[in-house]
Amino acid sequence: MAEQKKKAEFNIIKNAPTDGHRGFGVGALNLENVSPVIIDINEGTAVVDIGAMHARSAVEKRVKFSHDRSEVPEEGAKPYWLVWVTIERGEKGPYYHGVTACEMVVNKEKRRGYKSLPEHVNRLDKSMKGHIIVDHMDDKSKKVLADFLKGHSREMWDLSSDELKEALRV
Repeated sequence: MAEQKKKAEFNIIKNAPTDGHRGFGVGALNLENVSPVIIDINEGTAVVDIGAMHARSAVEKRVKFSHDRSEVPEEGAKPYWLVWVTIERGEKGPYYHGVTACEMVVNKEKRRGYKSLPEHVNRLDKSMKGHIIVDHMDDKSKKVLADFLKGHSREMWDLSSDELKEALRV
C-alpha cells in the first residue's frame, strides 16, 4: 500500500476563550495560533509536530535531554531545528507573524539528546510576540523552512513581513 503524504497543518487563530470575562483562565497563554515545525537538518525536511508543544514530538520521544551537549554521544547524533511559527490575522488575512528557531541534537540509538529548555520557552514567547529569530540557522535549513512556509500557504507568506522574507532569503 502506498504511503500517504501528510499535509502540513498549522493551528488557526480563534478568539481567546476568556474574552469578555474575568473568570477562570484569565492570564493563561493562548497557544492556538502557534505551531512547532521540526526541521531535520540532514534530511532537509520540515514537518509540523504538535507534540513538540509539550516536548513530545516524534523526535523527542524516548529521549533523555540534557542542557550539556557533551553528554550526547556524537556518533549517530542528528541535528534538528524546532521552529515556533505564530500566525496572526491582519486586515488582508492570516500571515506568519513570529518565527523563531531553537537547536536540538538527538541520538535515538543512545536515547540521549541536547536542548536548552529555557531557550525553547523563550523562543516560543518571542515568536508569539512577533519576533523573527532565524539568523543562527544554516542556509540549507533556512531554505527548507522558507519553502515549507510558502508551500503551506503562499497567501500567508505573501502577507508576511519583509523582515521574515529577508531573514529566510538564502
